[in-house]
Amino acid sequence: MIAPASINEVMSRADIVDVIGQFVRLKKRGANYMANCPFHNEKSPSFNVSPAKGIYKCFGCGKAGNVVSFIQEHEKLTYPESIRWLADYYKIALQETERTPEQQQQQQAGEALRILNEYAANYFHDFLLNSEEGQLIGLSYFKQRGFRKEIIERFRLGYNAEYNDQFFQTSVAKGHNKDLLEKAGLIKNRNGIYHDVYRGRVIFPIQSMTGRILGFGARILKSNEKAPKYINTPENELYLKSKILYGMYQSRTAIGKQDECFLVEGYTDVISLHQGGVENVVASSGTSLTEDQLRLIGQLTRNLTILYDGDAAGIKAALRGLDMALGQSFNVQLVLLPDGEDPDSFIQKSGVTRFHEFVKEHKQDVISFRLQIGLIDVGSDPVKKSKLVNEIAESISRINKAEDFALQEHYIKTASAKLQVDETGLVNLVNKYIRDRIDNDSRHKQRKEEAAAPANISEEDLAMAAAYGEGEPELIMAKPIAKDEPQEWALLRILIEYGHLAYDGFESVAKMIEERVDTAMIENQLVGKLYNEYFDHFTHFGSIPEIHYFINHPEPDIRTRMATLLHLNADISPNWKEKYGIDSVSGPMNYVVDVDSTMSYFELKKILAIQDQLTQLLHTEQDPAKQQRMMMKFMELRKMEREILKRHQQVVFKSLKSK
Repeated sequence: MIAPASINEVMSRADIVDVIGQFVRLKKRGANYMANCPFHNEKSPSFNVSPAKGIYKCFGCGKAGNVVSFIQEHEKLTYPESIRWLADYYKIALQETERTPEQQQQQQAGEALRILNEYAANYFHDFLLNSEEGQLIGLSYFKQRGFRKEIIERFRLGYNAEYNDQFFQTSVAKGHNKDLLEKAGLIKNRNGIYHDVYRGRVIFPIQSMTGRILGFGARILKSNEKAPKYINTPENELYLKSKILYGMYQSRTAIGKQDECFLVEGYTDVISLHQGGVENVVASSGTSLTEDQLRLIGQLTRNLTILYDGDAAGIKAALRGLDMALGQSFNVQLVLLPDGEDPDSFIQKSGVTRFHEFVKEHKQDVISFRLQIGLIDVGSDPVKKSKLVNEIAESISRINKAEDFALQEHYIKTASAKLQVDETGLVNLVNKYIRDRIDNDSRHKQRKEEAAAPANISEEDLAMAAAYGEGEPELIMAKPIAKDEPQEWALLRILIEYGHLAYDGFESVAKMIEERVDTAMIENQLVGKLYNEYFDHFTHFGSIPEIHYFINHPEPDIRTRMATLLHLNADISPNWKEKYGIDSVSGPMNYVVDVDSTMSYFELKKILAIQDQLTQLLHTEQDPAKQQRMMMKFMELRKMEREILKRHQQVVFKSLKSK
């Protein structure tokens, strides 16, 4: 287990802007940074990073957290694995304590596939470079392709022996589990006999954006009609083909710097382009372009140039997924290479200078490309022409009209002229596709909301009787329902953000809150836990916990909640502002106003909740003595209400019960 001192060192060294900047293009906006969210598709940036607080928050999908939770979420790692990732990134030596057998078993279960993949990648790479068979067969093949030693090492290329089970036998001898080896797609079991899946093949490790081995692609070298040319890892917890782009780890820096990504089909295309000096390139590995792949690219750039072979298969491949890219506001360009050429062969024959010249000369936008290819096939066939018109209209409809009105208008004019159709009719067809898509999205959203809607909850379930005052169990207070919990979170926020600052008449904001707030007033269990934890820290250590104590809390749910809570100050209801003059004003110069407003909001909510309960009880209570005590308690609460409002120099004219 990682020692707490090591975790603290990692947390103190880790710069959230630096780390997140490895995965997305951050743009400075005021004191914070903005980007398109890496966790969901969006056209306008709503992902906010606060370097001062060390937290991130997406106002689109709601994801929030600190630097560790970002690595956890983005790379699908456990908390300890994320700490190790950051330690490796910052070259920090971790101190680890001895693990119990149970802890070792738990860690092995969670990390088994990652450990196995890393072992396999090292094995294949070492076998390629240091075994006689690997050098004679595997290394010779790569050298024939023109790959230099440094590029072989950069992409961790490998080779597996042709002997039937050499990798399997070696792996089992090293202690690797047979079932896990089979799950990872490295071996197969036929009638109780195990053999290597990749025997006699060169190996292309497939890495995540941070370099973790997710799976493998393996190419056969001998001619064999019964065996597929390429074999890929079967899908598992790590390897999901639709979410992976080959070469992203090696190319991410260049893509960000050059603000453009080249997309090709195969592994060797990526490697050859890298060797030729074109490093902003990834491969879809033969799959249609997916939303998840576009999201990976979109974290670094919105400029996508697709390079494909100039044959029929290449043209067909180029057309897949392009509407999706348009819908996500990518600037998509296409380049078809000369017949018989692919990116690998083209750059090796022509060199990097000619490559860039050719790309610049032959770039086409999506609509122009579709028109060029489609018109060749249409000829004079009216049915084919009608189909092409509909395809073009649907593609144009994907362009965001609000953001790219001029671009959409340009494509409509160009398409109507080349297709020789009425421009108004084409506009109507485009709008029809837009309306249909909006209707479909609306129905889909409604179905999701209906499925997620909670069951009806009775008033009895919403209220929880609690004794109020000594010897008066009949005076009860209803437990506030979810909509009334924000004021409790707001109280916790000012405690964490301003607790150490001075407050008129008190040593600090924390002391004022401790004196004025009874913990029985806090109904939310998690708020109560953190409230008590705050003051327990002061009791044990003699100091108020800093904000990073909560942002880097050991419990992941709390870290996420804190990132959301502390990123922006909680909003106050406009009705409260209008009726009571209570507002929330953030910023270091106005913290006293923020504290006063939040405290008043909290106290008034609690007081009014008790008043409501007393009013209900007065309507049913028959005992005059009890009625008298209730009325006295009610008047006491009204006095407290007036005192709170007096501090804000406001007078209540209307009851909040109508709210």
